[in-house]
Amino acid sequence: MKEILVRTLSGVLYISIIIFAMFTSREWFMGLFFVLAVITLSEYLKLIHLTSYLAYFLLAASFYFLSYNVFAENAIYLLLILSGFVNLFLLKDVLWTSKIPMFEKKKYITVIFYIISGFVFLTLIPIMNIDGRFMPEIIVAVFVLVWSNDTFAYLIGKNFGRHKLLERISPKKTIEGFVGGLLGALLAGFVIFKVLENYSPMDAERYPLWIWIAMAIIVSIFGTIGDLIQSKFKRQAGVKDSGIIMPGHGGLYDRLDSIIYASPFVYAFLLIVDNVS
Repeated sequence: MKEILVRTLSGVLYISIIIFAMFTSREWFMGLFFVLAVITLSEYLKLIHLTSYLAYFLLAASFYFLSYNVFAENAIYLLLILSGFVNLFLLKDVLWTSKIPMFEKKKYITVIFYIISGFVFLTLIPIMNIDGRFMPEIIVAVFVLVWSNDTFAYLIGKNFGRHKLLERISPKKTIEGFVGGLLGALLAGFVIFKVLENYSPMDAERYPLWIWIAMAIIVSIFGTIGDLIQSKFKRQAGVKDSGIIMPGHGGLYDRLDSIIYASPFVYAFLLIVDNVS
């Protein structure tokens, strides 16, 4: 009971800080996510046994030139393509290799095109509308989809899970939990659309129900993959959690692994939707 209480309180504090920063201003939003990115990057570097000041410089430069003050749209598209390839190669390593081969060059590749790019696309999602205005409700909705998927996957998997999803990587994950998470994300997508329909009809018209259903599926699938990839990194490092910053949860990388991996795919989907529409 005590563990559940600690986990709940730290989770509520974490969610409150994120939502507060998102709705304050773009500068607060960027500042908070830069801090989150620095902490997550430091946890990831420890997992892969890489000491690098260059990684933090690349993070700061990427945030400024590719997110806060985009110097070239083509650079974003190139980063998106490369990030997609690297993320899919990480999936291949999870499914078909006993150990992710993290030699020196590949460590920097994953730092740039997995961790750093994940945060870059997270901070780009709220401003990818036609007039470039900051729309925090969109990124909040994406987080709600992720949190709904994680919560329902945990509850359904814990109570009804019988068939393992990928036992050699994450013994606790089950097929029932994955399906429960997907249904939870779909429900959240429906609720998000209804809220937009009532309080922001223009946004509901721009992002109809089918888009939120599709995003729920994307978040559920790629978020689960991101969780499995992080589990494999932790298993290789021989640790239970990536850090201790969040009591009852572990590190920030433990909490953001799903959305870091899913964010380039969410961004690509919204980019396609915006261009088609």
